Amino acid sequence: MAGRRTTRVQSLAGIGVDRMGALAAEKEASSVTASSNIGERHFKPLRMENLDTDVPPSPVALEATTKAISSKEDNSYLPFIGQLGLRNAAAAHVSRMTGDVAQYSGEENCVITAGGLSGVLNTLFAIVEPGEGVLLTDPTYVGLINRVKLAGAIPILFPLEFRAGDFWRFPRKKLQQFIESSQDKYGIRTTALLLSSPALPSGVYLDEEDWRAVADVCISHDILLLYDAAFERLLFDNRPVVHPASIPGMDQRTITVGSASKELRLIGWRVGWVVGPKWVMSDIQLVGMANVVVPVGIAQKAAQAALEDSEKDCLEFSRELQARRDLLMEELKGLPVGIPAGGWSFVLRVEDGRGASSALMEEGIYVTPMNGWGEVHGEKFVRFIFSNEPCHRLKGIGMKVRAALKYLQVEPKAV
Repeated sequence: MAGRRTTRVQSLAGIGVDRMGALAAEKEASSVTASSNIGERHFKPLRMENLDTDVPPSPVALEATTKAISSKEDNSYLPFIGQLGLRNAAAAHVSRMTGDVAQYSGEENCVITAGGLSGVLNTLFAIVEPGEGVLLTDPTYVGLINRVKLAGAIPILFPLEFRAGDFWRFPRKKLQQFIESSQDKYGIRTTALLLSSPALPSGVYLDEEDWRAVADVCISHDILLLYDAAFERLLFDNRPVVHPASIPGMDQRTITVGSASKELRLIGWRVGWVVGPKWVMSDIQLVGMANVVVPVGIAQKAAQAALEDSEKDCLEFSRELQARRDLLMEELKGLPVGIPAGGWSFVLRVEDGRGASSALMEEGIYVTPMNGWGEVHGEKFVRFIFSNEPCHRLKGIGMKVRAALKYLQVEPKAV
C-alpha cells in the first residue's frame, strides 16, 4: 500500500499555472534586486500566467474586511451554509442577471462556498452519478475538468470553433448531434453541462441563440446545466449579459456558481456562492458541510459589501480589461490568436505549447501551456492572462512574441 497512487489521482492533469507562477515569482524577485541599479522596467517579467490582477478590490470591500476582523460574529463557523446577508445578496444578484425571470431567495436558493471552484465541485457531487458524462467546452480550464473527474464523472469535451484572428464561436447547431453521438460511441449518458460565458481560457461568449440551443438540448435530453458565472459581467464591445436561467424552461434546470474572485477582484478572500432551484439546494448544502463548509466570516462580509456595490465598479473594470484586450490584439495582429469577447484571457495557437511557453519565458513573458485543457484545442495553445499587467507594460509585447515564435521556427501567420 505504501506509495500507491489511487486511480482517482492518476486521472488528474497538472494545471501548469502553479509551475509557471513559481518560475515567474522567482524571476520577479531576482528582477527587483537587479533593478535597484538599472530600473525595474528593464527587468520585471510580464506576469501573464495566472489569474491575479493588479486592479485592487473596491474600497467598500476593504473597509468591510477591516471592520469584520474585530467582530466576534465573523470569527465563527456559523452559519454552516453562509451568512444570510451574503446569501441574500448573491440570490438577488443572480435574479437580476436573469432579468428577474428567475426569482431566488437567500434562505431557500443559496449556499456560500470557499470559492467558485469549491462550489462547482460540491454541485457536481450533488447532481452527477459516477460514470455519467459532463459536457464542457474544448478548451476548458483543466481545473474544471479535474473536478469532474474527482466527482467520478466523465468529461465530454465539445470543441469550440477557433478562427485565427477572430472571435471564438460556440457551434450550437452541432451540440445535440455531438451529445447523441458521444452517447452512442462511448455508452456514456451525459447528464450535465458545465458551461461559462465568457469562458476560461478562450473568452468565448454565448449569445441568446446559443443559450436557446443549450436549453433545447437540456430539455429534450433531461440534462442539468451547471453555469459557471465567474466572468459573467466582464464583457467587451457592449455585449449584454445573457443568463441561461432566463431562457424558458431553464429556471429549474440551471444551477449558477458565482465567485468574488473575478468580477469583484477578491481573489485572496476565497468566497463563492451557488444559487439554484430549491429542489437541489439541500443536497448541495449537505455536500458542502462534508467538504470545506464556508469561508471565514470576515471574507463573507467583504464579498457582500462588494457585490451589493458592484454595478459601476464592474463596468469600470470591464472597460480597463477591454483596453488591455484591444492593445494586445493590435500588438499580435496577424498571429493565430483567438479574440476574447470577455474575461481575463486569450489563447495563441502554436506548434508546441510547452516549447512556446519556454521560448516566451526567455523574452520575459510568462504564460501557461494548455496541455490537458482540451483534446482539439489543448497542447498546441498557450494562454495569456491580461488582468495583471496594465497597458503601458503591454506595449511592445508583439515584438517579443514574434521573436519567441521565430526562435521556435514557427511561422507567425494566422493560417
